[in-house]
Amino acid sequence: MVTITGYKVSENKEGEEFVRLEVQGGVMPVRSKKTGKLYLTSKKAYIASTYNEQTAEALVGVSIPGEVEKMVCEPFDYTIKETGETITMNHRYEYVEEGSDSNGAVISDAEVKSFRDEPEEITI
Repeated sequence: MVTITGYKVSENKEGEEFVRLEVQGGVMPVRSKKTGKLYLTSKKAYIASTYNEQTAEALVGVSIPGEVEKMVCEPFDYTIKETGETITMNHRYEYVEEGSDSNGAVISDAEVKSFRDEPEEITI
């Protein structure tokens, strides 16, 4: 299970805003390479959505089936906020649906736009 812990408003290539939901996996123990000591952490990922900010805010705290997994990707530079150091990474964390072998259903941009134009209602 993952929990929706927040959201961010982003812009697509056409300059249109959309909401990304932040999801966080469960607690996992990790051993430090530097100190050898054990600490607890959780992996986070973002999922694009068709929700508005009000709905995204209402979803914070909701759990959904699935997990956050480490995925290999093309190398990219990442700056560590605390130190200012820039490192090259070749992985990212993505939400994966429970029992899924694929990245989920594929729908067209037109279908997404049509869905976004419909009124939104959520009951939790």
